[in-house]
Amino acid sequence: MKKLKGCLYSASESNTKLPDLGPDLIMSEILPRLPSKCVGRAKKVCKEWLSCISSKEFVMMHCRHMCKGSRQKILSIGQESCFISSTTVDLVDEKTMITLPFHVRPSDVWILSSLNGLLCVCLRNTFEMLIWNPLIRSCINISDSKSYGFFKIYSDAVGLYIDSSNDYRVLHIKRGRFTVDVMAYSRRTSHRKRIPFLQKRHYHTNGYVWSGGTFCEDGLYFTVFQFWLAGDIVIIRFDVNTETFSEIGFPYVGNGETCQGNLVNMNNKLHVFVSHGFIDMAVDLWRYEGEHWSKFGAQLHMLVQKKSVL
Repeated sequence: MKKLKGCLYSASESNTKLPDLGPDLIMSEILPRLPSKCVGRAKKVCKEWLSCISSKEFVMMHCRHMCKGSRQKILSIGQESCFISSTTVDLVDEKTMITLPFHVRPSDVWILSSLNGLLCVCLRNTFEMLIWNPLIRSCINISDSKSYGFFKIYSDAVGLYIDSSNDYRVLHIKRGRFTVDVMAYSRRTSHRKRIPFLQKRHYHTNGYVWSGGTFCEDGLYFTVFQFWLAGDIVIIRFDVNTETFSEIGFPYVGNGETCQGNLVNMNNKLHVFVSHGFIDMAVDLWRYEGEHWSKFGAQLHMLVQKKSVL
């Protein structure tokens, strides 16, 4: 990039022609480093650029560059204000106040899922669901008059994912009385598609709690646990290519201890932080590869102190 800047500067000073950078260099080294707004504008240059920028490979390259140094951003939502700040130590105190594109207090915005800078949020006063990009102030309301796109707390689960056509989609799992209704919303076409869930499963009952979805490789993953039974927990995988659900066993902790899991995508590999124990709580990190879980890293112990109220 330094050589490129040097070429551009010298060319502008001497009124000479710019060197032919070649499409490969532009696609692999220049476009992925541009800010999100510039990438959006670059889609309008030509069909070749549109095709490249719309590919899943470009999205991953762009995200890797955006996650370096000062490119990383933190969205902070308070009671009355919302702002974006950098993760860089030197710039941590620099905050940019943003105005919400919807007419609610910041404290009435629930974040349901996130992926590559996009957020799926719910408005607390109406329970409407929206796709929101805070960096470019873009917002899409995905609720409609047929009662689709409304989030019900304690029973619904939501996850963002990218399908085989590089379209961003929202998977909305709604649990009713003895039913599980699954709808996939397309950001590109604004259309919904009903997807069949697993047959003869009992995850629809209120005794089970679902996490938000974690997108990794070609799957969207949810943890589902029965909160009053120690250790009764499973992971549900949604294959974004075949649009089918399957069950994945949870890492075995042993000793019948109460445990909880938090899924995370690390280097495009599915990981889970497993906390177990009651008084002396331990946290393990597991990685899922080849249909098996493997534990690695040091175990973190936390002492949970009981406090008596006088």
